[in-house]
Amino acid sequence: MKIGFAQLNTTVGDFAGNCERILSAYKKLASEGADIILTPELSITGYPPQDLLFKSQFVPRNLEALAELQKAVTRAALVVGFVDLNTSSHGKPFRNAAAVLQPGIQPAIVHKTLLPTYDVFDEARYFEPAVHHSPVEIRGESFGVTICEDIWTGEYLPRPLYANDPVRELTAAGVAAILNLSASPFALGKPRQRTAMIEELARKYEIPFYYCNAVGGNDQLVFDGNSLAVSASGKTFWRGASFTEELSVIDENDLQEGLKPARSDMADLYDALVLGLRDYMGKCGFKSCVLGLSGGIDSALTAVLAAEAVGRSNVLGVAMPTQYSSQHSVGDAELLARNLGIRYLKIPIQESFQAFLGQMNPVFEGLKEDTTEENMQARLRGLTLMSLSNKFGSLLLTTGNKSELAVGYCTLYGDMCGGLAVISDVPKTVVYELSEYINRNGDIIPRNTIVKPPSAELRPDQKDQDTLPPYDLLDSILSLYVEENLSGADIIQKGFDADTVRWIIRRVDLNEYKREQAAPGLKVTGRAFGMGRRMPIAQKFVA
Repeated sequence: MKIGFAQLNTTVGDFAGNCERILSAYKKLASEGADIILTPELSITGYPPQDLLFKSQFVPRNLEALAELQKAVTRAALVVGFVDLNTSSHGKPFRNAAAVLQPGIQPAIVHKTLLPTYDVFDEARYFEPAVHHSPVEIRGESFGVTICEDIWTGEYLPRPLYANDPVRELTAAGVAAILNLSASPFALGKPRQRTAMIEELARKYEIPFYYCNAVGGNDQLVFDGNSLAVSASGKTFWRGASFTEELSVIDENDLQEGLKPARSDMADLYDALVLGLRDYMGKCGFKSCVLGLSGGIDSALTAVLAAEAVGRSNVLGVAMPTQYSSQHSVGDAELLARNLGIRYLKIPIQESFQAFLGQMNPVFEGLKEDTTEENMQARLRGLTLMSLSNKFGSLLLTTGNKSELAVGYCTLYGDMCGGLAVISDVPKTVVYELSEYINRNGDIIPRNTIVKPPSAELRPDQKDQDTLPPYDLLDSILSLYVEENLSGADIIQKGFDADTVRWIIRRVDLNEYKREQAAPGLKVTGRAFGMGRRMPIAQKFVA
């Protein structure tokens, strides 16, 4: 049989738009000879719908959309993701489901069995799992239809999480192949991990696997596509596009050409951030964005991503110097804007800063200057950028990286102002690596921006490393503490300086309240701040 892959970018709650995409893909793939056409997980509703599921008309409208798709099915079978009702007398109200639509036949409904509740997932909040797994007959052959997590095996999960094994049960029933509808979010290295897992499953059970993944950005999650067709011998013979929609008809017997070349992590990261930003803006109705340009590497990287995502004419970069801003920083910001062709403004905040200092002098009389005065500058910049955002209807992008956000090296209501934190899940060391990738064919980000010591420039001769450990050391310890959940003692045993470890851990824990108020950020690592890491603010546990 020929399998059609509809690797689609859907929007949560856009039933009409999603179904139009599904139907258009169905017609094209059917016309090219596909016998079975696969769509991603929850393709009718978009993924993840979260608490929209509890809205009284959400699930009924998704069922109406499913009925309309059933009417449109002609020759080829359509396998589509939707939300079904739980009609049993107990359990959660809904089921994560796939419908196999064939002309003149009542839809065959399959429910998801394995409901993830780790990292960003919270499916057990809404869905009741399936309790048995039966093959589905499609055009005279028996197939195992599975949904995302149903094919994930214990060694590829945080730990073995499930007693059930849908793939084992389906293959024991004698299916010709496994079809999988997926919405698997991107993280660095995850496309390779998925490929290895599915190839291993195919070899183990000696049947082909056809895996259709979602693509696009929905809030903090980015879906990378990279759908797969894997032979019974465990060889990937087709891989879908990365970070873009694709419609393809696959017949294992007809494919002679090799796979697309393997991509680097930095290529994946760049495309993930661009797609996440583009879709966040587009799906939220923004046509333009604004950001502060300090002359530093974080704002430079964010500007590059923005220009790629929405076009240079739709990006406004703003320099806001004070007496502490070096001339080279202002010059680097101007050069970056010229290199990118984005709109550029310089709005000095020195007069505003002096006026505010004068207003507060009677209250602060006799007290030394400290971070209070430094943060005034950051907050005046936040006020300036928010004013531009309000006046022109542009989305304000924050430019802080994961390392700074982790230890609170950022100013609440200052540089944290904004609607989307584009690189808040990118550690500082990776910021440098990604910037070098961007400059691989010539300098887009000015060379001085990359090589100069990073500085907030809020006091004379300030450098980040006056306050923070070296970034390579900081990022190594943060990875162990934030992503691997190791205690301070565990990290110290790995050879790190005890005082440095304790300082970093204390800073991470103390600044939970800042991260609770931060703009949503795009998840690109194994564990991001935000929906995948839920920590109390008021707590006394010492790690």
